[in-house]
Amino acid sequence: MAALRTTARLARSLRGKDIELQQQQNRIKTYRSPAPPSILARSYATEAKSGAVSASQIPTTKEPTPSKDARVKTFHIYRWNPDEPTSKPKMQTYTLDLNKTGPMMLDALIRIKNEIDPTLTFRRSCREGICGSCAMNIDGVNTLACLCRIPTDTGKESRIYPLPHTFVVKDLVPDLTLFYKQYRSIKPYLQRDTPPPDVSCLVTC
Repeated sequence: MAALRTTARLARSLRGKDIELQQQQNRIKTYRSPAPPSILARSYATEAKSGAVSASQIPTTKEPTPSKDARVKTFHIYRWNPDEPTSKPKMQTYTLDLNKTGPMMLDALIRIKNEIDPTLTFRRSCREGICGSCAMNIDGVNTLACLCRIPTDTGKESRIYPLPHTFVVKDLVPDLTLFYKQYRSIKPYLQRDTPPPDVSCLVTC
């Protein structure tokens, strides 16, 4: 009888793991972009290099009223809208006068959204390099837009993409669901080796 009970418990455990694995696979499917594999999140970083999109095909939005001594810089930004599943990801070009823009890439993105194109979507929060909300790929480097300075060379164009190792929710917004699940699984906080006491633990700074 003990052997039968052990076998039954093992079967229920395996059945539960199969169900959990199937649920994870279903969740992963829901995060996939409706675009074909050739333009999934990992492929956009090489889109410009491969020549898939010519300069004449990239829409350009310019500074509304540049001044005479304007230092105009060009930004190519990755765009994709999940509300238009038949539309492929594209690079959209914006030009800004650096004399009217803050020193950081996040300043440029905020100015583009506030003054030029309100449909541009990205995350931001603390602006101090702490929260990590504005993490993205800028000129081939994974960095924070609030800590990345805009190159002052106006002849050099900047390219901004979402993080290359995540699925894209919209434009520069990555899906961090899997990241937070993995982060929670490692329990990144102090844990006691002994049972907690009945009184509060005193902490010195």
